[in-house]
Amino acid sequence: MEKALLVTIDLESERPRWPVEDVAAELEELVSACGVEAVDNIICVREKPTPNFFIGSGKAEELSLLCQEEEVDTVIFSQDLSGTQQRNLEETIGKKTIDRTQLILDIFARHARSPEGKMQVELAQLQYLMPRLVGKGIMLSRLGGGVGTSGPGEQKLEVDRRRIRKRIDRLKNDINNLRQHRLTIRKKRKDNQLPAVALVGYTNAGKSTLLNALTDAGQVESDGLFTTLDTLYKSLQLPNGENIVISDTVGFLHNLPHHLIEAFKATLEEVMEADLLIHVLDSNHPRVIEQNKAVLEVLKELNADQKPIIAALNKIDLVDDLMWLGRLKENFVDPVAISAKFKQNLDSLLEKIQKNFSARMVESEVLVAHSRMDLVDLFHREGKVKNIQYLQKGIKIKVSLPKILYQKLLHNKEIEDNR
Repeated sequence: MEKALLVTIDLESERPRWPVEDVAAELEELVSACGVEAVDNIICVREKPTPNFFIGSGKAEELSLLCQEEEVDTVIFSQDLSGTQQRNLEETIGKKTIDRTQLILDIFARHARSPEGKMQVELAQLQYLMPRLVGKGIMLSRLGGGVGTSGPGEQKLEVDRRRIRKRIDRLKNDINNLRQHRLTIRKKRKDNQLPAVALVGYTNAGKSTLLNALTDAGQVESDGLFTTLDTLYKSLQLPNGENIVISDTVGFLHNLPHHLIEAFKATLEEVMEADLLIHVLDSNHPRVIEQNKAVLEVLKELNADQKPIIAALNKIDLVDDLMWLGRLKENFVDPVAISAKFKQNLDSLLEKIQKNFSARMVESEVLVAHSRMDLVDLFHREGKVKNIQYLQKGIKIKVSLPKILYQKLLHNKEIEDNR
């Protein structure tokens, strides 16, 4: 197993931010997601970064000695490094050196499954590496294997800048074509007045587990960061019979690099276009309040922060202190406490979703000809049949239907309002 020395930097010039202990703990989680052993986590306090080494040449030499003692393979920094800083640190320490963004990109590369997901990861990696490309020097020598090397690989990085720019343009074009395909699908959904709900939340909050609990989606569940990278859509019927589309996508992270958000905007458009957001939070996480703020910051950057949001406080099965849960609820407007793993209180969540879309439904009593059993099947499929009577003059049905479907059937005289 690859061994890594973690360097968590506490910059006084950037306070107040997350407590440095929380930043260090999350860096360890990210490293664990890559299957790397963290031999130590050094907290380095600085007033501001230095242009050549970020942490200063003296501290870099200390890290070099420590790496030799611990037989470390990689040094991972909690802050993003410039190309100059990264090269100087590698030359002084003598070990592969990566920063937080490259670590996140490595996790993305490991978890991307769909062609679109892989393209978005490659685009983000090439955009990250482009300003750091210095030929076949130390920047390329560290790409032989291990953490921070998943993705495009050394072969693509050996080409000149012009060819890399060409590859970036090609990826952007291919992603845009997929985006246009999704726009067509989205337009069809909107034409049919099918509401869209998007699950959002901090990575590892339980979004995939919730999607599986609501729809039997079969989405991969794992107690790790960024296990879901590709968007998944599933249909869901609410208690009143209304059908909606619910989607799960990549989780958020505090201080998520802006260019990562830009690279994944094609995926995150589902969040931007959704009619309702379900914000899934890990109620048992000690940094749940900070994670909530981080998610809201990303939503603001996506111009999605003004959308209707339901706060779903997940993992209540792990919460021992009910008073803590009560205090946590005070930070949200009308939240619902759930356990996606054990399907606890999901009925309450569905009721809140249904309430949000209640204006889209109409309840009526209609008369259908005996020869139109296809409409009876349609009512069962697209609405909720509450009562049905087979009379001599036709089939009388008390049903809750999407308003647009009801008006269309009434206009085409396929049904008769029997109220």
